[in-house]
Amino acid sequence: MTQQQVTKKFWTPLRVVSSLVVLTLVALFGASSCNSTNETSKTTPSTGAPTNAKPGLPPSVLQAELQASDGSTIKLANYSGKVVFLNLWATWCGPCQREIPELVRLHKEFESRGVEVIGLSTEDPEGSAEAVRDFVREYHMDYPVGWATREVAGILMQGRGSIPQSFIISRDGRILRRFIGFSPEATPPQLRQALEEALAEKG
Repeated sequence: MTQQQVTKKFWTPLRVVSSLVVLTLVALFGASSCNSTNETSKTTPSTGAPTNAKPGLPPSVLQAELQASDGSTIKLANYSGKVVFLNLWATWCGPCQREIPELVRLHKEFESRGVEVIGLSTEDPEGSAEAVRDFVREYHMDYPVGWATREVAGILMQGRGSIPQSFIISRDGRILRRFIGFSPEATPPQLRQALEEALAEKG
């Protein structure tokens, strides 16, 4: 059997289709998140599974005074008693750009029920101030937006540098769910379910 015949026999129509499907899935999943060095990450969107039981966010995160895009400050401790949806993102991150309109919708949907949406860019505030403010206007982000300090971002990310990352924080400051990456089909219903569960918690 010649080499050409072996090659033809190997690449059957089923193998060609299967290979195309696998490559498509890899491309889709690979584009679901970005890492902090502005490269596409291979991390697929998480399912938002419950995090390990923790007493709550550390004081260094809760009490940090974070610069906001409107010139004010954001302090997570001020949101005690409310369910908080905290999103880490960046202007250059493609999946973040696709996720933001969904977060604007979530804010409109859940704000009256006591959910606070907060967006914190992982970029340097000095170098990205204009870009973030332009982004806020372009995407009609009508919730608090600012910058996470390196310490706050590091504590929240726990070594997973991919963005976007979103956290559902309980009324008493516990991280109930953590989402990494964004899938237009899978993530929105997961976020809504997680928010409903957080609102249903007693206390």
